[in-house]
Amino acid sequence: MDRNTFTGLFLIMLILIGSFYLMKPSAADIKKDQVRVHADSLKRGLIKTAGTPAATTATTTPNSKADTTKTAVVDSALLKTPFGAATVGTQKLITIENQDLRLQLSTKGGRIYSVQLKNYKSFYGKPLVLFNGDQNRFGLKFLTGKDSIHTNNLYFTPSAPQLTVAGADSGSVTMRLSYSATQYIDYIYSLKGTGFKVGLTIKTTGLNDVLAGNSTINIDWAAGLPTQEKDIEQERRYTNLYFKTSDGTVDYLSATSDDAKDVANLKTQWVSFKAHFFSSVLLSQDGFNKVSLASATDTSDHKDLKEMRATLVLNRNSAETYPMSFYFEPLQFHALQAEGNDLEKQIDMGWGPLKYINRFAVLPVFNFLKQFNWNYGFIILALTVVLKLVLSPLTYKSYLSMAKMRVLKPEMDEIKAKVGEDNPTLLQQEYLKLYKKAGVNPLGGCLPLLIQMPIVIAFFRFFPGLFELRGQSFLWMHDLSTYDNFINFGTKVPFIGDHLSLMCLLMTISTLIYTYFNNQISGATGQMKYIGYITPVLFIGFLNSYPAGLNYYYFLANMLTFLQQYLIRFMVDDKKIHAQIQENKKKPEDTKKKKSGFQARMEDMMKQKQLETVKKKK
Repeated sequence: MDRNTFTGLFLIMLILIGSFYLMKPSAADIKKDQVRVHADSLKRGLIKTAGTPAATTATTTPNSKADTTKTAVVDSALLKTPFGAATVGTQKLITIENQDLRLQLSTKGGRIYSVQLKNYKSFYGKPLVLFNGDQNRFGLKFLTGKDSIHTNNLYFTPSAPQLTVAGADSGSVTMRLSYSATQYIDYIYSLKGTGFKVGLTIKTTGLNDVLAGNSTINIDWAAGLPTQEKDIEQERRYTNLYFKTSDGTVDYLSATSDDAKDVANLKTQWVSFKAHFFSSVLLSQDGFNKVSLASATDTSDHKDLKEMRATLVLNRNSAETYPMSFYFEPLQFHALQAEGNDLEKQIDMGWGPLKYINRFAVLPVFNFLKQFNWNYGFIILALTVVLKLVLSPLTYKSYLSMAKMRVLKPEMDEIKAKVGEDNPTLLQQEYLKLYKKAGVNPLGGCLPLLIQMPIVIAFFRFFPGLFELRGQSFLWMHDLSTYDNFINFGTKVPFIGDHLSLMCLLMTISTLIYTYFNNQISGATGQMKYIGYITPVLFIGFLNSYPAGLNYYYFLANMLTFLQQYLIRFMVDDKKIHAQIQENKKKPEDTKKKKSGFQARMEDMMKQKQLETVKKKK
């Protein structure tokens, strides 16, 4: 590998690392969108009373059975408006649950007030609640003549005080918003004994004359996603809003900055408020006509990950029935895939060829190894061994090529002493002649490394989003899905952060050792000998807060590569290589391997530069 090629690879690594930092949103942008989000929240109220809101909701917990509100004095004129009787009431919470989910429905708005995944905990051992309380809203918006109605602020009547289903059973609870005895809106929530799916059918009865003729029915859905994991910054890095359109495309808003998007030319099949390892999905069988989406990083005191919003337009139909489904579930690829509708595409497998490597190569091997019920530390070890065995021919070829360059180095030094370093163009020409005579490809050691680079980057996207690592311990690492803070500094340290990850440190040391022995193999000298040590040092700052599972994989990959090269060293004899090179030099030009297009272009370029140099001297 020559100096220019190595420098190019080094610059590519710097660009990749730098891009992650440059993509971070500025504090000003985050604050600007936060102000906009809260201003919008202040405007969304429907009811206006004599100086006070119609009702004030008390604080509740996810496991509370019911709650009441303090009723304020209501303007009697409100009772004469459409749905006026529903403007006053008492908030109560209706619990519905199965083996996997516990949901609370609020009589205020008829909405899902909170969602708890019963079989999972947050990193700190608390109940895992996807959203809870008045930080979320869900309701219909429509016109009745001149009046604008938002059902999120009106009071519904439940059909039952609670619902518990198990096994093969199923059940439903209806939340009814009455306009009159024969005119109403029903939210019908259905649940099976197991699973993360919650059916929601919205049915309007006898309201065609009440709704304005050309008005649409809009769903206004918003939620603040609370933090569940150890590192809120890492969570936000993988928290964003996903959606699928009728043409089969699954798209998303930015995860690194505040973002918004309108989808008007296609129907939208589903919208997902996706956190790092869990998501809340709303799916419509008929699709939503128009969709307006937005997400913003939450900077308020309650420290949510992000605030997400979706405005969805329902296509009014003669049956006045709108079937939908919620999915509140962990982001496990095979489970999401079993649900259908491309829900598994919420899991970020990387861009371009990376997602195909992860989807069709890495994931199947990982799932196969998972069947043995080993500790995930051993599964990662086995996965790395399999990968290294598959790539061993490339490793051998790279080592052999570097060995050839090492054997040629004394002759290259002689050429440098003869030509001098003041004419680099002529020096490169002489090197190319030597390579041609010896039958050596100077890029032979680089090409196998370049082929392996997409796989290395693919794992960079695979492990951080791998739900299976969540909460799994190995050695001193208590959770492979986040960093191991072996040393806590108690304050922010420039470049590193507030902690030091032991696995990241070991990975960095192993990379430095690998670089050292690689320089011995390639015979690198001078600046080229030391430039390879810069990237590993950058790793300790860049990967210090990344999952321990990822750093563990890179550590294993380095050590196994070192072991491979150690074994290959016994298979490669420098004396035999030197003898083969000397034999190649003796062969006539016409019997030698035809030069590649790259070599031909390099020679032409060198000749052109040499001519330009001669002309300048004249």
